[in-house]
Amino acid sequence: MPKEKFPMTQAIRTLKDQRVDFVLRSYDYIERGGTSAAASGLRVDEHQVIKTLVMEDDHKNPVVVLMHGDREVSTKALARVLGVKTITPCDPETAHKHTGYMVGGTSPFGTKKSLRVYLEKSILDLPRIYINAGKRGLLAEMSPEDLKRILNPIPVEVAI
Repeated sequence: MPKEKFPMTQAIRTLKDQRVDFVLRSYDYIERGGTSAAASGLRVDEHQVIKTLVMEDDHKNPVVVLMHGDREVSTKALARVLGVKTITPCDPETAHKHTGYMVGGTSPFGTKKSLRVYLEKSILDLPRIYINAGKRGLLAEMSPEDLKRILNPIPVEVAI
């Protein structure tokens, strides 16, 4: 069977530059399918599929939030942690402006701007994670320890 060819995204370049041991996993992207479509396509637990959310505080400062696919972010709890009045998800155009990635293909690696990264603490307890590799329908399977080493995220507990 021929080896699958993958595009070279900024996220993949970053993972390679940082010598991360990762495996690219592709699936059929479904518009608005989210992490459930990815988990189903890869036959993995949705809890291990990590979504990359781009949000802004009340001063329009962007942040990245990494969350389990089967959980939501409590924006009230996150705002409290950040010490701001409110935090809201960015619209797709604004998220693209901050990261360089299209919604559905947003990766925390190799973003256009250097953004603070917050991560749901329990992600670090997983043996492996599946996280976007910079293109719709393409995830990188890797250790959460490598994610921690590269991004130096701030652990939070804001899951619903």
